[in-house]
Amino acid sequence: MNKILTRALCASTALASSLLISSVAMAQSTGTAVVEELVVTGASERSHNGAIVAEDAPKSRSAVTQEFLSTQAPGATVLDQINLLPGVNFTGNDAFGSAGGDVTLRGFDSQRLAVIQDGIPLNDSGNYSVYPNQQLESDLIERVEVNLGTTDVDSPTAAAAGGTINYITRKPQDEMGGRFDLGFGSENFQRYYGTFETGRVGPWGTKAWISGLYTRNDIFDAPGKIQKKAFNARIWQDIGDNGDFVSLTANYNENRNSFIRRISLAQFNQNGVTTGNLPDPALHYDATCVRPTPVSGTVQNEASSPTGFTASCAQYVGNNINPSNTGNLRGQSLFHLTDDLIFTFDPSFQYTIANGGGRTIFSETDPQFGGAKDLNGDGDSLDRVLMYWANTTNTRRYGVNSSVIWKFADNQSLRAAYTYDYARHRQTGQATRFDANGDPLDVFGGKDGYGPAIDLPDGSILRRRDRLSFATLNQVAIDYRGRFADDRLLINAGLRMPFFKRELNQFCYMRDTFNAYCTTQKGFVVTGTDDGSGTPFVVFPTNNASQTGGASTTSLTPAQLAQFRAIYGATATPSAFFGQPRKFERKYDKVLPNVGVSYDFDNNMSVYASYAETISVPRTDDLYDRNLVDPDPETSKSIDIGWRYSTPTIIASLAAFHNNFENRIERQFDEAAQIFYSVNVGKVVLQGFDGQIGWKPESYLSTYFSLSYVDSEIQSDFPNGSGKTLPTKGKELYEIPKLQGAVRVDWDVTDALKLGVQGKFVGERWSNLTNTEKAPGYALWDLDVRYKFDVLKSTYVQLNLRNLFDERYLGDISTNTDGNGQFQPGYPRAVVLTLHTEF
Repeated sequence: MNKILTRALCASTALASSLLISSVAMAQSTGTAVVEELVVTGASERSHNGAIVAEDAPKSRSAVTQEFLSTQAPGATVLDQINLLPGVNFTGNDAFGSAGGDVTLRGFDSQRLAVIQDGIPLNDSGNYSVYPNQQLESDLIERVEVNLGTTDVDSPTAAAAGGTINYITRKPQDEMGGRFDLGFGSENFQRYYGTFETGRVGPWGTKAWISGLYTRNDIFDAPGKIQKKAFNARIWQDIGDNGDFVSLTANYNENRNSFIRRISLAQFNQNGVTTGNLPDPALHYDATCVRPTPVSGTVQNEASSPTGFTASCAQYVGNNINPSNTGNLRGQSLFHLTDDLIFTFDPSFQYTIANGGGRTIFSETDPQFGGAKDLNGDGDSLDRVLMYWANTTNTRRYGVNSSVIWKFADNQSLRAAYTYDYARHRQTGQATRFDANGDPLDVFGGKDGYGPAIDLPDGSILRRRDRLSFATLNQVAIDYRGRFADDRLLINAGLRMPFFKRELNQFCYMRDTFNAYCTTQKGFVVTGTDDGSGTPFVVFPTNNASQTGGASTTSLTPAQLAQFRAIYGATATPSAFFGQPRKFERKYDKVLPNVGVSYDFDNNMSVYASYAETISVPRTDDLYDRNLVDPDPETSKSIDIGWRYSTPTIIASLAAFHNNFENRIERQFDEAAQIFYSVNVGKVVLQGFDGQIGWKPESYLSTYFSLSYVDSEIQSDFPNGSGKTLPTKGKELYEIPKLQGAVRVDWDVTDALKLGVQGKFVGERWSNLTNTEKAPGYALWDLDVRYKFDVLKSTYVQLNLRNLFDERYLGDISTNTDGNGQFQPGYPRAVVLTLHTEF
């Protein structure tokens, strides 16, 4: 039976299409899944061991399935497990998945991508950061889809300038059962995981699963530990026999991580970084912190200099931490209003509290306090005391993604979609005390409900910053999909129209993008000099130089200096400039077309072309920045042309792309003023090609290859804030490998023994926009071996060897617009042994 006849038979009734919809793995959202399957293709999905999937979307898209994910190291983040796909580069901070990392896609960094689970955006609502260690366990993921350079028309995100990574949660099984993993490995790695499936129970055939996870490991290069707890559950209810359903999924994730210290390129070139115990003590954090015992009437000074720390406490692993508690609820539902009219409704709620650790030294007579404060409890105010000083973010986020889909012909559909996303984003830095060992009394500092805050004489509490923002997205979208020319021609055209608003409240005096001065003391208003918004700057006396940035200014006129000293004293020195507390609002909206066309020449070969416009509205930090008062949103225009070929033995695709990226916002450090600020770099052009091929010559043997080439070019120079212009015109973006590739071989040696070998090659990467420092390329090889036992439903032992040849390399980069970067040392060879059983 040929492909056209198959489509015609499948599309002959609304019921047939409804049954097909209910059987597919959900795509980005329930509405997108329906639209992509409603105009029926009739061809069953081809896949080679789940490592490559034959796609037919009229855009560049790659995917992997659970079959492939299960071969990867258990515990590894799903963003690591898609690292072989074309255009994707993930740099993990350890081999076990809980230490974090970074992902890039076709020249776009993680803050310009959207990571989406079941239609719910997972990027931070303020700065769009992606947190790999907080993602769902891969055992609970059915499929991962990567849109290269484009979004789906109902993408519920304001951050997706460069594409989306969508993963889909497993549906509960029809039969009662369970899955359990017990894992051990290098660096004292331990993993305990289980999922229980209820099967269909009760009068309506309700089904559900519940899952729990605990994992921990030591850090490979230094003192410190990483541990993760996660709990997940999903309940599913089918309604009738035409594919209607309702579902609710719950997630809670708790991470307690010590940082792995970053190093310079010079340190990497001089020292081994994957040997476990680094030869240079400066390359890792300290295991202990020595603090003076408080004694009344005598001075205890925890600083080695007026603005410094004792070495043992500045680099103590106990305050270089990254704690987080996250959770979400995700609903999905589908209802047939008529045979040809479908309604989908996906609500969600997300919660986050997290920080990146930190510490600082305070004098007990700091003028910020509004009076003397005994910080160490010795009964005097003579001391300089180490305090826990973390920037904590607390977010509550509510969302809805809904669609009405009308199938007005067997081969055509029209959708109207509405998205609502509202986030309350609270950024605070309430200080708390350390104990005698240098560990914070609570990892979330003095945040209400957690550790004890530091009450000040002026009635406030000691804090590092104090912001409250509200991000609201109202988005409407329309989407048309139709097949013509004997179903060989597929047209998908849509418009996404986001209306985004940020309401921002800055309650402290703003030093730079990341630091503030929170006090009730009276500041001196510097008239005639403002932050660009018309608000005059403020200066304070430099008695507390460490908190005001440490740089005094000579910019006051003689008359202003005289006025300043009349308030603060004849010898008072003014601090650096601060922006005043303020409340303001920013709005953004844009009409974003999304068009794709594909043509099937026969059952095996097709071509496609797509055009998409995307937007990434300014991040919270950029809007609070006193130097970039009203930045334009980042936008991109992406064109793709591609070719696909699919047979039972060969699956291949090749795509060429061109992307115009406007208004790229970067962070710059002004060394003279010792402040960070945001700057608009302007236009960047990205272009290149990527492709993948899977070949399965025999049922027991399959191979996979991918290759990507990205050329990026900054179109102009820009000022660096110190009166100089950075020579960036014609330069490339940082962190992006121009060339990368991957290979995998799967071999079923016997019915019981399976072997997999895979490699990832990553080319050189710049660490700055002036292209003066470059991280060397590297190649990582992994091995997975599985032996099945004839016990229960499925039982096997799996060995995963990561970084098989113990490659020395640099992973994630802390980049800069100019100057040298800081690099995450790559993890050494690691072993993970897992016992897996199902019943």
